[in-house]
Amino acid sequence: MNRLSLAISAAVARVTESALGPYQTAVIRIGFTVTWLLFLLREFPHRQELYGPDGPWDFDLAQQLIGTNGSFTALMWFRGQFWFETVYVLAVLAGVLLLLGWRTRTMSVLFMVGVLSLQNRSIFMGDGGDNVLHLMCVYLVFTRCGQVWSLDARRARARAERTVDRTGPVLWSVFGFALVTVTAAGRLDGDPTVPVILWGVWLAQALWWLVGRHTRTGQSRILLDVVANVVHNGALLVIMAEACLIYATAGWYKIQGSRWQDGTAVYYPLQLDSFSPWPALADLLSASGTMVMLVTYGTVVVQVAFPFTLFNRRVKNVLLAVMIIEHAGIAVLLGLPFFSLAMISVDAVFLPTTFLRRLGGWAARARAGLLRRFPYADRMTKPSEPRTPENPEHTHVGFPA
Repeated sequence: MNRLSLAISAAVARVTESALGPYQTAVIRIGFTVTWLLFLLREFPHRQELYGPDGPWDFDLAQQLIGTNGSFTALMWFRGQFWFETVYVLAVLAGVLLLLGWRTRTMSVLFMVGVLSLQNRSIFMGDGGDNVLHLMCVYLVFTRCGQVWSLDARRARARAERTVDRTGPVLWSVFGFALVTVTAAGRLDGDPTVPVILWGVWLAQALWWLVGRHTRTGQSRILLDVVANVVHNGALLVIMAEACLIYATAGWYKIQGSRWQDGTAVYYPLQLDSFSPWPALADLLSASGTMVMLVTYGTVVVQVAFPFTLFNRRVKNVLLAVMIIEHAGIAVLLGLPFFSLAMISVDAVFLPTTFLRRLGGWAARARAGLLRRFPYADRMTKPSEPRTPENPEHTHVGFPA
């Protein structure tokens, strides 16, 4: 009984005292923002056909659909070219700033608004990776994804003494003014999920700033920090569960298909012109019946087995590497780069911390080599460490990252 109590106490302390998986959440942040930005930039010449007011799925059709399903999209607030271009550019800008890790809490919210606005405007534009990005952009809001590899982490290290955050209140005021305006205009009617998230984050940031500004003791700040850690760790658990659910459902549905049972399922998509950016390479793979059978059965085995291997680190890491290679193959052979990038970003939540720290060290050394001619290169390439009880952030009055 004493051992059980000690184990429970240790687990509770671990969940409340620190935000777990700082490197994993940073990789998820970087992976999904890169995926989204590459998609928006590649489709920039075709943005009118995809999401514009004069595209095939025009404003009236989108308005009818949204009136039925109640989904959130800022593109339906106003009709016209100027508003569409504004939302598209802001979606790109929010993605860039979140990628850099600047004000990650605020930028994650704006990133979510941009993703949902464009995807819900034209729900038929996607390849499967859009569904993953749709879910993960919401989960990302609840994580403390700027602990490492971000401008926020660099700013926290640079604060050696108590300072006042001036940028945070300005962003909070602008965000609040916009939120009050669209709420009063009735633009947030429909699905209550997004409005609750927007108002919740806005109020939470105000509470965080007030506690840091006006309380003399650190007890209130510690309580808020504990709540933020619990929310982060809960969101991280949901992301991991979502990844397992995706693979488990995909694997078990494949088992029920006759083409997957006889080992020929991989052959057929390789013969479709729409999924053959490299026909010669697809023909080379499909020409070998043995290779097609191994890839078909191997895909099913890996997807079904992966959730059960999480308790064995070595086996999990092997299957994780196989799945990442598989998604890279899908990107090349079937021409689905954004689907593959989205799935690899999901897989990153299971990457070992030691590997990610080593990867960060390699990136820091490479950046140091590129920036060694600049006088402040040594400060810019200093590796960031996650915020832990042994390595706390410098105390400052500001908004949470």
